[in-house]
Amino acid sequence: MIQLYNVCKSYQKDSSAALDNLSLKVPKGDFVYITGPSGAGKSTLLKLLYCAEKPNRGQILVNGQNITRMGSSHIPHLRRRTGIVFQDFKLLESRTIFENVAFPLEVQGKKRYEISNKVYQVLKHVGLHGKLHQYPLQLSGGEQQRVAVARALVIDPLILLADEPTGNLDFEVTLGIVDLFKGANARGTTVLLATHNRELIRRFPRRVIALENGQLVDDYTP
Repeated sequence: MIQLYNVCKSYQKDSSAALDNLSLKVPKGDFVYITGPSGAGKSTLLKLLYCAEKPNRGQILVNGQNITRMGSSHIPHLRRRTGIVFQDFKLLESRTIFENVAFPLEVQGKKRYEISNKVYQVLKHVGLHGKLHQYPLQLSGGEQQRVAVARALVIDPLILLADEPTGNLDFEVTLGIVDLFKGANARGTTVLLATHNRELIRRFPRRVIALENGQLVDDYTP
């Protein structure tokens, strides 16, 4: 599903590499934690996978496509099958919860009745179907994160990328968010979750890819 070959990424010519000669493979349907200290390259790796950044060197294949050679006109098609969850949610404050979750389906050109049915079902799945018409700032941090997860899941993604999605949440809320990721993974979605949370990995052991200074330093399954 995901293959990286000797990938290097630097943001400035004179700076140290954010990723340094990174090679790894993630099979379809895998659930992988990406760990490492701040500045290890976790966020950069995820950004490369949804083409927010391009590598300076190396090859990246996603679902058989070499995305390092992908033109800008093809990137939206890749993202239509990629769910992305950010630590800071990135919800649209002027749109209701329903409208936030519906947005990716609108971009795909889905019909109105399809959007309504799908959005209601996914919000019911995350326990927020009673707050369709509220706005993000009316919700708690944990509820906002569940909206962000719902928005990522509503497209039935092939790949789900989550960048420190539980970093500002208490542990009970964190467990609920991870349960949603596990459910998506059980339905066939490949999940990459960047996290500092060692307790989370201990509680829900899965494959761990550890980065440090842009390099792969460990790859194991507890």
